[in-house]
Parts: sequence; C-alpha cells; structure tokens
Amino acid sequence: MKFELASCPVRAARSLSGFLAAVVIAALICVSPALAGESGAASTPPPTSGPPPGPNNGQPYPDPLEPFNNAMLNFNLKVDQYVVFPIARGYAAVVPRPARVSVGNFFNNVSVIPRFANNLFQLRLARAGTEVARFGINTTLGVGGLFDLADGWFGLKENRDDFGLTLGHYGVPTGAYLVLPFFGPSTIRDTVGLVADGAMNPLDYLTPWYVYIPANTAEFAISGINYRSLHLNLFEEVDRYAIDLYGSVQDGYMQRRANQQKKVDEGTVFGP
Repeated sequence: MKFELASCPVRAARSLSGFLAAVVIAALICVSPALAGESGAASTPPPTSGPPPGPNNGQPYPDPLEPFNNAMLNFNLKVDQYVVFPIARGYAAVVPRPARVSVGNFFNNVSVIPRFANNLFQLRLARAGTEVARFGINTTLGVGGLFDLADGWFGLKENRDDFGLTLGHYGVPTGAYLVLPFFGPSTIRDTVGLVADGAMNPLDYLTPWYVYIPANTAEFAISGINYRSLHLNLFEEVDRYAIDLYGSVQDGYMQRRANQQKKVDEGTVFGP
C-alpha cells in the first residue's frame, strides 16, 4: 500500500486489476464530457483560478472528479494513519533497514515483465535486453533478487517504465486526474496503464483464482508495508507546510509524471 505524494506506486497492482478495470469504466463514464471537450474543435480559455498549469498542453489539470478524489484522498490518509503506518513502524522497529531494502529489491525484481514489455512497446530493444539481463543477474548472483548486483557490479540501471507512460509516448492524453482507493494519485490514462501492467502477471494465467488472488493480495500488502517502512516521514513535511494538501498531492504527482514522460520521450533512463 503506497501513499507516495508525487506518485502512487504502481507496483504490486496485480491483485486488484479487476477492481481497477471497473474504476476505469466508471471514471470514463463520469468524465466523458470533459474528455470530449479536450478533443473538440472549440476551446475555452483557462480559468483564472484553480490548480497550477500541468502537462496537458499548458491547461490546468482536468479534475471533474474532484469531490470523489477528495473523498478518496481522505480515505487513503485514514487507512495510512490507522492501519499502514502503525504496522510499518512496528515492522521497521524489528527488521533492520538493509533487510527491508532487500525485500524491496525482491519485489522490483519479480516485476520485470511490465518493464521489459513497455520497453518493447516503445521499441527500446536495448533497454528491454537490459531488463532481461538485470533479472538474470539479480535472480542468480543477487540471491533471488534480494541484492541489485546488476547495478552495483555491472552498471545495468533499472528503467522504471509502465504502460501509462507508453500510452503517453504515443500521444494519448492523461485524461482526468483520479485518486484511487489504496493506490492514491493517478489519471485516467495511468489507471488504464495500471490495469494493463497488472494483466502481465503470468501467475494469473498459470494458477487457479484461489491461488493467485491470495498470492497477489499478499504481495500487494507486504510490498506496500515494506515501502512505507522505508518512508516513515512521508507526510510530515507536507502536513507541516502545505496549505492545500489535495492540491499539493495532485501537483506533485502530475509534475512527477510529466517529468517521467519527458524522459521517456527523450530516451533517458530513469529509476524509481
């Protein structure tokens, strides 16, 4: 469960891919007038107030779902306050940081397929090969992925790519801003990408539902708690200085994704 302010991790999303598909459909129905307005011939001048300009062609972030998004942000914060953070703090107290970093490395290693596939979709064949090499090195020499020796020993950098960025690379607009329960900030495009990346999990096709659903749920929970344990001060600075928490989370996420999209389009490798 990852409540990163500038990004909501899109890792460990497989267990809820069906639910997210329903969210996508509902959101598309809700925002179809707004999306149609973006693609129409007529345009309206940007409002004089509201969120700061974002990566959507210089226009303010489209946010027709703001009431829903606000509710989901508050829900996620409560889940973090009463469930995730206490567990993560206790976990951090008994598990040394190097061990928790290794757990994170393991989950990054087993999530290689979406990174590999999206590099292929973008025709970055060399980077797709790098992901395969990283997986082989870290799975063997790195003891099942617990240690990132591909980077430390061989200088093979992970390229944290996803299908949302692939869609953006081919010109698909971000669509409306959307806050997902448990996953946090997203957009219509990134939510579609989240579902697509989750559908690349081979476990879902090789095992019955009563095996892969508990397995994916456990992966989602463990990786989320582990991530939160490595970022225990995640909200402190924002809570202290942000006048508008909702706007700060939105702006941080949209700017981070715009920066990642720029690097994808330029062909620059970027990590977590």
